[in-house]
Amino acid sequence: MQLVSSVQIGKNGLTDNTIETIKTHFKNHQNVKVGFLKGSGRDSKTMKKDAEKILNELGNNYTYRIVGFAIFIKKWRRPMR
Repeated sequence: MQLVSSVQIGKNGLTDNTIETIKTHFKNHQNVKVGFLKGSGRDSKTMKKDAEKILNELGNNYTYRIVGFAIFIKKWRRPMR
């Protein structure tokens, strides 16, 4: 089992399809890196909103960290909140 998977967000931004892709990546991985490409705007406020939206869709077993233009999401065994 790989530990890290990668998903990229482009000019369409964060869509429902992207969130579903992230959910399927967590079936086989513990961590997912969501990278923001230049076309997505790369605004820090937007990235934080997108990270919160992803976590709301995933549930309580996940945390995130923003590093540069990427969001690293980690899956835990127990709920964190």
